[in-house]
Parts: sequence; C-alpha cells; structure tokens
Amino acid sequence: MNEPAEHGTTHFGYQTVPEDEKVRLVRGVFDSVASKYDLMNDLMSLGVHRLWKAAMVDWLAPRAGQSFIDVGGGTGDIATRILSRVGAHAGPVTVCDINHEMITVGRDRSIDTGRLDGINWVCGDAEKLPFPDMSFDAYTIAFCLRNVTRIDAALAEARRVLKPGGRFLCLEFSRVVAPVLDKIYDAYSFNVLPALGSMVAGDAASYRYLAESIRKFPSQDELLARMGAAGLKECKMRNLSGGIAALHSGWRI
Repeated sequence: MNEPAEHGTTHFGYQTVPEDEKVRLVRGVFDSVASKYDLMNDLMSLGVHRLWKAAMVDWLAPRAGQSFIDVGGGTGDIATRILSRVGAHAGPVTVCDINHEMITVGRDRSIDTGRLDGINWVCGDAEKLPFPDMSFDAYTIAFCLRNVTRIDAALAEARRVLKPGGRFLCLEFSRVVAPVLDKIYDAYSFNVLPALGSMVAGDAASYRYLAESIRKFPSQDELLARMGAAGLKECKMRNLSGGIAALHSGWRI
C-alpha cells in the first residue's frame, strides 16, 4: 500500500516519511531524471513500455471531439499517442504534471517535433487538480499513481473532473502473477535498474526508489476496490506481461 501507515506519514519507497515531505522527495526524483526519462523507460523495459502504452490507448479508444486529461504525463508521450490515434479532429489533451522539469521536457519535445497545437501543458497536483468539475471525457494516468502521496484523494479527483459517462484509465506497474517471472523481475529491479540509472542518468538512488515504489503500490485487486470506493463504476483490470504492469479502467456514471 502507498497510504499512510499512521497519521501524518507515508511511504517513499521503503522509507517512512512525513506526508508533506513526500511531494518534495518525488519532485527531486523526477527533476533528476526528467531529461533521460523516456530513454530510461526504453532501457528499463527493453522497449516493452511502448507496447503497454499502445494497449492503453487501444482500450481507451479515443474519439474525435472528446476532451482528455493525462495526469503525470509530463513528457507528453500518452498525449501524443492520443492525438495521433484520433487524427485531425482530436479534441484537446491537457497534460497535468506536478513536476515543472517534466513539463518543460515534454513541451520542448513537442515544439521540436512540430506539434504546436492540441496539447495544453499545466503544472498541477493530482490530489488537487486545477480544473472545474466535469471538465473531461477521459482521464489517463500512466506510471504516476504510485508516486502520489494520497492515492484515494487522486482517485476522487479523477472522478470529480470527469463528465458523466467519462472514462478513467490507469497504466501502472503492478504485482507479477506469472510463476518464476516474479523472482527474475525482483532481481532485475533491484540490481539492473539502479546500475542503469547510474550509467545513463547519473542517478542510481532515484531508480532504486522507483523499484521500491512499485512494491509499495496496491495490488491489482486492491486498486480496483479503491477505485470503487472513490465512486468509479464498472471497474475492470487487465494484466500486461504477466502482471509486471496492469491497466485499470473505470467510469463516472
């Protein structure tokens, strides 16, 4: 679990820290890795994260005219995929990320690739989104929810900003369900990832935290239950790559 073990504290990887300290610590991690974030995703997952994200957009099935918010999507990867899938008549995609460095990387990349329209870049907190009620047709969040201090607050905010009939879709690392794969994955996570982080991003500690944060994140079934408690309906889950990652879907009815 990622919620406080006692009042006023929460988990930062395997450390117990004050709740109001976690935001600063997480921001420090992503300030450090922002410029290498997508490269490291490729190296860490051997490129498989691209297939997971494609599966996410497939399940989302975005349509022309819909409005989208991608929370924690600072590099613009999911937003770009949505726009590319829908085509010329895509509705706007709002990328909301608490980390200014990640937003800067995403916006600069978007400009460099000639995409000047279609994405709104907003610095904001998943627990207190700076948008009115019922603003979006779809809410996506990829590899971010486990870094949020109060997961239940973020889920409640997701429901709040969705229009009736709106879709919530989360892609996150999860619990491995395939026999043997779990042992291989643990060895990879705690040995290879920090070494890669040190070599490529010059930061082993941040990638050690990322591996630890995955182990602290709720299981597939627990996340489904917490989505339901936040008021999302028709909640469903799909494992990817034996549970290394999972997609969770829900609706605001």
